[in-house]
Amino acid sequence: MVPRQRVVVASAQVRSLMRILITGAGGQLGQDLVRHCTEAGDDVIACDRAALDLGDRDAVAQAITSSAPDAVVNAGAWTAVDDCEGDPDRAWRINALGVRWVADAARRVDAHVVQVSTDYVFDGTKAGPYVEWDPTNPVSAYGRSKEGGEQEVDPASTIVRTAWVCGAHGANMVKTVLRLADRPELAFVDDQRGSPTFTADLAQAIRRLAVARLPGTYHVTNQGETTWYGFVRDILEASGNDPAKVRPITTAELDPTRPAPPPAQPVLDNAPLALGVLPRPPPPGDPRARGVGGHGLQGRDRGALEEVNLCGIDVGAADLVADVREARARGEAHVPGSDHRDLAHRVVPSAFR
Repeated sequence: MVPRQRVVVASAQVRSLMRILITGAGGQLGQDLVRHCTEAGDDVIACDRAALDLGDRDAVAQAITSSAPDAVVNAGAWTAVDDCEGDPDRAWRINALGVRWVADAARRVDAHVVQVSTDYVFDGTKAGPYVEWDPTNPVSAYGRSKEGGEQEVDPASTIVRTAWVCGAHGANMVKTVLRLADRPELAFVDDQRGSPTFTADLAQAIRRLAVARLPGTYHVTNQGETTWYGFVRDILEASGNDPAKVRPITTAELDPTRPAPPPAQPVLDNAPLALGVLPRPPPPGDPRARGVGGHGLQGRDRGALEEVNLCGIDVGAADLVADVREARARGEAHVPGSDHRDLAHRVVPSAFR
């Protein structure tokens, strides 16, 4: 039996239940982690940014030692990639030093740490997909701070690197693209490749790793790869719009140019999962895993950027910021439609079906 975990027998099956503390619980991934772990029967301590400042050692120690969780999933981070270039000290404080405080507090109560990391630890110049044993070489302040965070956890901890994270919660790329769908032309970059990763699938994999207390580094993405241009074409096609209106551009053509361009080819190969450690998430072409979310827009509104980043859009950055504000004002937490197993609900709001 995994140390300190409760085993409950019900309906002829055995489930491992945990007390699990989740940082970044208000973010895209954090909300799906809280939901999935709660539905699995775990005792969830959800700490969003307002409740827990990862850079505050005393606050982190108090949160973890007072609750004595079986596992801590550190999904909290400062992910405004371009803003990290302008304030690297803040990036290091939250993304690296904050992990030190999490690891230190977890060590005191024998809690297993799952550290969520990123493809930005690579430079994106490798000809093929990156495996877990490839050397890192971050080229941005954000990537360097996240690499620093990886170095702060114990060898027995779990590091989960993921990429192009898309979620049903918070600001949403799909809604923005659909609101721009009546424009005669849209432009998205076609020289950045990756694997869009749906947070509901990622949350399930993270919980499995936490339950098993598996050590080491794991790349966890939905299978297959595309470009932002191809991703947006899929969104338009799924909603009955004309995908031909999307024009491919290069990263160099983005206006304004980005202070911290992402790695161009950061495709992550899920090698240990492929070797049978855990089931791999489905391909992005699978209707269960397509289309919802937004990651990587380095736009103009600092408050919005700390909650959503949409990569590679050349038009409509202001529209995304407007969507963020409008969603907040309406109290919306997800794309319309509650059936997260159905493409029609997860990709296309009801007004477009």
